[in-house]
Amino acid sequence: MSASQDLDKIIIQVRRDIVRMVHKVNSGHPGGSLGCTEFFVALYFELMELKDSFSMDGIGEDLFFLSNGHISPVYYSVLARKGFFPIEELNTFRLLNSRLQGHPTTHEGLPGVRIASGSLGQGMSVAVGAALAKKLNKDEHLIYSLHGDGELQEGQNWEAIMYAGSKKVDNLIATIDRNGQQIDGATEEVMSLGDVGAKFKAFGWDVLELEDGNDVNAVIKTMNEAKSRTGKGKPVCVIMHTVMGNGVDFMMHTHAWHGKAPNDEQLQTALDQNAETLGDY
Repeated sequence: MSASQDLDKIIIQVRRDIVRMVHKVNSGHPGGSLGCTEFFVALYFELMELKDSFSMDGIGEDLFFLSNGHISPVYYSVLARKGFFPIEELNTFRLLNSRLQGHPTTHEGLPGVRIASGSLGQGMSVAVGAALAKKLNKDEHLIYSLHGDGELQEGQNWEAIMYAGSKKVDNLIATIDRNGQQIDGATEEVMSLGDVGAKFKAFGWDVLELEDGNDVNAVIKTMNEAKSRTGKGKPVCVIMHTVMGNGVDFMMHTHAWHGKAPNDEQLQTALDQNAETLGDY
């Protein structure tokens, strides 16, 4: 079996995890999680250099920061499938006293999670700070971050983006999930983002477009290209075009499933569309 086929099996399993997690508690954010599944699987199973055991300082390895923390289901699933914590713990998603809260937190010490996130707009600042810490430590590993496109409507992003470009924070790869949807509707209807790539370029970033962020091979190719552009005086932005709800046909291309859980029948339909591969928890 090829590496690509192995990743495809993981992707299908992660989709299953996502819909089962939000269904169980009738709460959570499946749409964006499904849309970013290929990205997370590529990042953790192919792209990042990680240590065998988790430490909060992150010295000597690549780091990832999730800014749009509401898509925690995909984050938790991939961390568990990668071995950061037991897969069975996914069964505690959003339960009282669980380490797997609706938005990632740090006070319970969940391996893989270094910041509390989900208060939108803050992740870019954290990522820039972590990238500067890598430089101070003479650690040549990279910082990766993920941000929603609707999240860019938060002003704090642009302070951090301006700082990173001005200070040549060139060990940072920030990816924008450009699915065109947010909780209240299409991003262009809520508040148009305009030409996102041009904005990042104007702030001194190197910009790549990933036209199909739901093709894991395309994700790997573009992210490897992004890696090759680090260390050259500019932070790197990848604008990743995805489909919200990808892999579950009735959730695709609509904001309706941004924060809505499937009922019993819808869950079964979603699972039927993603045949079991690795074993549910």
